Amino acid sequence: MTRTLRRDVDMTSGPILVNLLRFSLPLIFTNLLQMLYNATDMIVVGLSSEADAVGAIGTTSSFVALIVSLFIGLSVGANVVVARHIGAKDEERASRAVHTSTVAALIFGVVGAIVGVLIARPVMVLMGNEGRLLELSVLYTRIYFASLPFHSLSNYAIALHRAKGDTQTPLAVLTLSGIVNVLLNIFFVLVCDMSVEGVAIATAVAAALSAVVLYGNLMRETGPCHFSPKKLCLDWAEMKQILLVGVPSGIQGALFALSNMMIQSSIIQVNNALCDPGASYQPVVKGNAAVANLEGFVYTAVNAVTQATISFTSQNLGALKFDRIKRIMVTSYALDFTIALVLSALLVLFNRPLLALYGVAPSATDALAQLTYDSAMTRILWTILPYGLIATMEIGSGVMRGLGKTLSSTTVCLIGACLLRVIWTKTVFAHHGTLEALFLVYPISWVITGISLFLLATISMRRMRQEKIGIIHEL
Repeated sequence: MTRTLRRDVDMTSGPILVNLLRFSLPLIFTNLLQMLYNATDMIVVGLSSEADAVGAIGTTSSFVALIVSLFIGLSVGANVVVARHIGAKDEERASRAVHTSTVAALIFGVVGAIVGVLIARPVMVLMGNEGRLLELSVLYTRIYFASLPFHSLSNYAIALHRAKGDTQTPLAVLTLSGIVNVLLNIFFVLVCDMSVEGVAIATAVAAALSAVVLYGNLMRETGPCHFSPKKLCLDWAEMKQILLVGVPSGIQGALFALSNMMIQSSIIQVNNALCDPGASYQPVVKGNAAVANLEGFVYTAVNAVTQATISFTSQNLGALKFDRIKRIMVTSYALDFTIALVLSALLVLFNRPLLALYGVAPSATDALAQLTYDSAMTRILWTILPYGLIATMEIGSGVMRGLGKTLSSTTVCLIGACLLRVIWTKTVFAHHGTLEALFLVYPISWVITGISLFLLATISMRRMRQEKIGIIHEL
């Protein structure tokens, strides 16, 4: 019990900024480690004999996110429901939610694996991949999706730890599995002379390891998040609550991934317009893949505060502390904006050495290399430089999810971000056909969606305060 008390953050009392930082910092480091291992995949695979290996993995990111976002969204549902029960001091319902969410993780992971493997090739073709780029991207996605049940269980286990305020354990476990991932990357690619299949297998093994260790830790817990295989169940009352929060959240993530797939397809169009069909590799695709991977480091830190906001809001909703939820929202906005601003500035300042890790550098003699670098810099200037604006959208969405209003959040994000990006690619980008015209939609969509979510969260909290008696009855 002493170990549990030391690791778990008290979300319903005490200084908000201090507790947010205690919760967020391990989560930030956890997410950054995950991104570091993903970046290592691309860096190591760039050392293989496949010239299109980096670009191939880059083109799969949006498609992988489309499928993965669905069960990650459902894990958010588990986080919110378990945290709400903990805040309400209802350990029995919290336990039922823990074991129900584990069964859900297995079901969704298996279904996602089957779907992903079956549609990998047609989706890659639809996105515009051709030739060797197509074969490599299909191979990578099929191996990744085959291991999806492990990724699903790992994400749900992390969500359950967060629900009770423990972000230190996932950090330690993912550090271990990440080291294994890196070592296996090096072994498969450099020793066994594999390419994308090597890093995909390494990622699968690391996900399986993290799932086993995280659930092993939950089996040693003595509180409401204690896990026992004998208690596995599908409690429909808890499942309904998880789905009510998780399905809209998963759809929101999937819609973002879908809009990003269209943007990725547009990037391939720009590449094909600027390069000869016989080019040794796809420079615009490679340059954008490198920046997208670096951008993930900034986003994952920003999103860590969002995840903290979800957990803090959920527990305080269970405790009916609406004034504290308001202070949490204000503090989260300030913290997230600061993190996004600092990290994006560092990425812009040190772009050359960072891009060089992916084999992207300016060249006065190699036209393809220069085009790769120019494409990367275009994305940096139009999406990384204004990255602080994304905090408005992230925290607004986090508060709405924590309040259980994920359907409203999804609707706003669908219109303000996803739909806008789709329309933009069909109109503004279709007219100009440049990367600048394509990437401008990102900051515009962040601001529009962020303002809308802030207003919606403020109105929702005011109404829920007025309906406090109804909420008590519901809980």
